[in-house]
Amino acid sequence: MPRLVPLDPQQASSTARTLLTGIIDRHGDAGAMVRTMAHSPALLQGYLELSRAMKRAAIPRPLGEKISLAVQERLGCALCLEAHTAAARSVGLTEIDISLARDGTATDARDADLITYAVRVLTEPNTITDTDVQQLRAHGWSDRILADVVGLVALNQLTGAFNLVAGLEPAEHTAPTGAPAS
Repeated sequence: MPRLVPLDPQQASSTARTLLTGIIDRHGDAGAMVRTMAHSPALLQGYLELSRAMKRAAIPRPLGEKISLAVQERLGCALCLEAHTAAARSVGLTEIDISLARDGTATDARDADLITYAVRVLTEPNTITDTDVQQLRAHGWSDRILADVVGLVALNQLTGAFNLVAGLEPAEHTAPTGAPAS
């Protein structure tokens, strides 16, 4: 059951109302996570801006979904895992790819190294050394990709942590009166 209640645009402050209305106009719904983030206009605006910015990342979409799955598995956000599993399937990842990503690896050694790096960015960024970065570069990963991974991890940490604190879960886990999943 949600701990924080998703807002309808009419309940939101003027800034959040404008943001929610724009999303609803473009997509038909804002989703439970976004409507719940509307309690904090600053958080909602920051999330939307970071989310839009990360769509311009140089990370190939299938690899980005693998990274998101690895990060969300460690955070334990069922709502995010559900969303990223669906997104992974939509970009052609197999069930084996999805399972390996949730385990923090991949069949392709180059992808596996980047996924491991992403998990370390989440769990122990202070242990990443010059040697680690040089090894990633030797595998063909550019500084842009390495920086984009930090942004993708940050976005996933934001959404996963928010959903966990707010008590947002996939639809089948919520009480009948709960808000629909985002």
